[in-house]
Amino acid sequence: MPGLTKRTSKKAGLPPGTLVHIGEKKTERVRITLIDYDEAQFSQAELKTVEECFPFKDKPSVTWINIDGLHDVQVIEKIGQHFNLHPLLLEDILNTEQRPKMEDFGDYIFLVAKMLDYNEQTERVGVEQVSLILGPGWVISFQERPGDIFDAVRERIRKAKGRIRKLGADYLAYSLMDAIVDNYFIIMEKFGDRIEDTETELASHPLPQTLQAIRTIKREMVLLRKSVWPLREVISSLGRGDSPLIHESTGIYLRDVYDHTIQVIDTVESFRDMISGMLDIYLSSISNRMNEVMKVLTIFAAIFIPLTFIVGIYGMNFAYMPELKWHWGYFGILIIMASVASVMLVYFKRKRWL
Repeated sequence: MPGLTKRTSKKAGLPPGTLVHIGEKKTERVRITLIDYDEAQFSQAELKTVEECFPFKDKPSVTWINIDGLHDVQVIEKIGQHFNLHPLLLEDILNTEQRPKMEDFGDYIFLVAKMLDYNEQTERVGVEQVSLILGPGWVISFQERPGDIFDAVRERIRKAKGRIRKLGADYLAYSLMDAIVDNYFIIMEKFGDRIEDTETELASHPLPQTLQAIRTIKREMVLLRKSVWPLREVISSLGRGDSPLIHESTGIYLRDVYDHTIQVIDTVESFRDMISGMLDIYLSSISNRMNEVMKVLTIFAAIFIPLTFIVGIYGMNFAYMPELKWHWGYFGILIIMASVASVMLVYFKRKRWL
């Protein structure tokens, strides 16, 4: 899992709007793909240069420009110049530590969200920032690396499934946000399975590895909460906003995404409570196990204390001790010691200390 914060020291002292990529370089080259469609036609292409997408800005069809890779500042700067994007917006795109948010610039709407993926081998969650710009008839998406969760959206556009080819760019932006939120449910299911397995291990035989697993899940829950909680405000602002870029028909779908976001948040909070409870159970289990060990040792010590007392008395080297020269003295002392131990065991059992 990535760190909760990234280094931003190289931005210190620079004027606002300075374009500096903050984050990990996750791809060698910037990959630009373009999808242009309306109800009657569809086209898709991978562009060699960023200038190839510029003629699609004023087309009457819906255009989706997707950019994979943020390390090439010149590409982001050229898009900003052609689409008249604010420098602070471009700065936020390049800073992958952005909090999910929504800003309405009038002519376009800027959205930031966190896209999650789950690695089955390492059982870790990866976080990638996705920036969306919704304009009149176009959507530009910025991702840190190739590979995303939008294949279902592309398939619906390609095969004209549902309403997406009949509606505008605002519905496309909704579809992308909906795909991000729906993917959270998949991540939640993975975490639910991990928490269930950890609970089973915790109930049967907790080990130090169990504590490490609990701490790992707890830390990832912090990251999930950081990614999901602000998204509620983003979706809510989109649904109730007065921007002419969002049609009333799309607002209904945005409210549905808002409901899904609330469900994800409730699940995250439930998991956090469960993990906190699991941590308490682990500490209690370790404490109970230690108490059991101490109880057994105390019982053994309590049994041997009187036996040690008897042995200590008859181990003294006095010449005229009673029973010292008795023929059956050794066996008599053994019988007395066995009787004392038996009486104490019966007493402990009646007290339910055993």
